[in-house]
Amino acid sequence: MKKILPILLLLIGTGAGVGAGVFLRPAPEPVEAAEGGEAAEDGEHGAQEAKADDGDSAEDGEAGEEREYVKMSNQFVIPLVEEGEVTSLVMMALSVEVDAGFRDSIFLKEPKLRDSFLQVMFDHANIGGFRGAFTDNDNLDVLRSALREVAVRDAGDHVTDILILEIARQDY
Repeated sequence: MKKILPILLLLIGTGAGVGAGVFLRPAPEPVEAAEGGEAAEDGEHGAQEAKADDGDSAEDGEAGEEREYVKMSNQFVIPLVEEGEVTSLVMMALSVEVDAGFRDSIFLKEPKLRDSFLQVMFDHANIGGFRGAFTDNDNLDVLRSALREVAVRDAGDHVTDILILEIARQDY
């Protein structure tokens, strides 16, 4: 019995793994017809639906404006200093919301934006913005507003908002 049980468990596990693989296999991709028959018709129909969807999204958006989101490449690390010693670290991940088509300009200006964002975050830390209930809406609104201000100054009016994706504080 001691030798049969491991073999039985191995067979059951292998069978369950194969069954899960077959069940969770992705659907096969459609093959384009060489003559352009049904696949071309489906493609045209899909293009018409996409055009209809674009019209709907323009009505739903703010005066038809579209936005893109540019995630800053690395997190920001802000030390919290008390009496000359680092007592905590705050880590933040940010994304910049821009008008459609300006994504590349943000990537080109990222070093300048990172520097300006760090200056704002250091100032926020120095006035106690990351102490206590640092995730309070009013506290984060002040920070987000200051970040948006410097982003508009450094990258232009096409910056519409700053999104705080992650924020964490590590106390020592």
